Amino acid sequence: MAAWAIFEWPRLFLEVNMKKLVLAAALSAAASTAFAGGYSEPVVEPPVIIEEAAGSSNGISFAVLRLVLIGAAVASS
Repeated sequence: MAAWAIFEWPRLFLEVNMKKLVLAAALSAAASTAFAGGYSEPVVEPPVIIEEAAGSSNGISFAVLRLVLIGAAVASS
């Protein structure tokens, strides 16, 4: 083994570890800003249901039919 390799190894070891440390710090900073506000449940508004009005002619025709039947019953007796 060459003499320069003995002195080169610690520098390479520290360089690799320093890169990992910088990467870990960057990822931890990104993660902390992502959850800075905390988690809050999303607000979901209920759907608006529009009910169509029933036709009034149904009620009137039933009342007229009832009057006609009552009138027919009274007339026949």
